[in-house]
Amino acid sequence: MERLKIKYKEVIIPKLVKQLNLKNIHQVPKISKIVINRGLGEAALNSKILDTSLNEISLVAGQRGILTRSKKAIAAFKLRAKTAVGISVTLRGDRMYAFLDRFVSLALPRIRDFQGINPKSFDGLGNYSLGLEEQLMFPEIDYDKIDQIRGMDISIITTAKTDNDALTLLKEFGMPFKKI
Repeated sequence: MERLKIKYKEVIIPKLVKQLNLKNIHQVPKISKIVINRGLGEAALNSKILDTSLNEISLVAGQRGILTRSKKAIAAFKLRAKTAVGISVTLRGDRMYAFLDRFVSLALPRIRDFQGINPKSFDGLGNYSLGLEEQLMFPEIDYDKIDQIRGMDISIITTAKTDNDALTLLKEFGMPFKKI
């Protein structure tokens, strides 16, 4: 069983029951899934870049990503229907906890001039999203094998009712938020 999953069950749940004044342990917010997304833009036309991006996301997430395709053609963007426009991975269960552990303890500290992540990136429903500008922070990515620096978006979906509950939950998991 993953380290963060054990920490959640044994440490975080009892702490949040007291901190949030909950009557039942089933009311405690939890992380339901983590979605990793990368938009490809112009790179979608090149199959080599598409394959390397898919491999990078798969290495980072620990499971294979799926291609997201355009639904209809938009001439202004030079986009045809059913063209690959991005890559997405949805993590649940043990893989989700394993990714979150690696992300918090290994990847975030490797960001240059890292001051903490922005606590204002909640959506109002208890979900947190952040954008990363480069993939080099993940130890699975080899600097010599990448052809171009590309970013990705990471969304952490929780069962929290409010942003403050979700912020408290993510802080307990070790997410380093900036002091504002």
